[in-house]
Amino acid sequence: MAGLSGSDTRARLLDTTLRLFSERGVEGTSLQMIADELGVTKAAVYYHFKTKDEIIEAVAAPALQELDAVIEQARTKRSRGAQIDHALAGFVEIIVRQRLLVGLWNSDPGMRRVVNRTFQAPQGEDLSTKMSTVFAGPSPSLADAISVHVMLAGLAMAGGAPEYAGIDDETLRRHLLDAGRRLLGRPRRQTFL
Repeated sequence: MAGLSGSDTRARLLDTTLRLFSERGVEGTSLQMIADELGVTKAAVYYHFKTKDEIIEAVAAPALQELDAVIEQARTKRSRGAQIDHALAGFVEIIVRQRLLVGLWNSDPGMRRVVNRTFQAPQGEDLSTKMSTVFAGPSPSLADAISVHVMLAGLAMAGGAPEYAGIDDETLRRHLLDAGRRLLGRPRRQTFL
């Protein structure tokens, strides 16, 4: 492959980068390593991204945008219970589909630094505030705010944990949803076959 052009190639670049970041860490992965892994020159990588921070942003952006959309959809639900259920299901689904990214977010300060800097809302609510408001309400007690924080962090930590990487998606999804519901004091959903 002589160069990198087209959206499929950009997607391959981002997938390769995410894998290298998860294996070596953000700081331990250079643009040259990414180019070597793809079999292209560093200039070909520079064609798409000028800095490693731009690549980190591009790797994280789709999942963060999807999570923001889930939270916005949850806010349109009539009841608090429906808002919480929708947000929890969407959050868990993203964790399950983005295990590598979530694991990297949990373990790599370089990833958190760039994502926190890039996706902070200059005015208005940032994603973290939106999530907390949906799960705990607009003026939560300290106990409720801490419970929501524990739930969000705990589900992300468990979902991205290397020791659970071998668990199939459906099993992980079910256990994360059950844990989230318990931590939020929500009734467990009954499933009928």
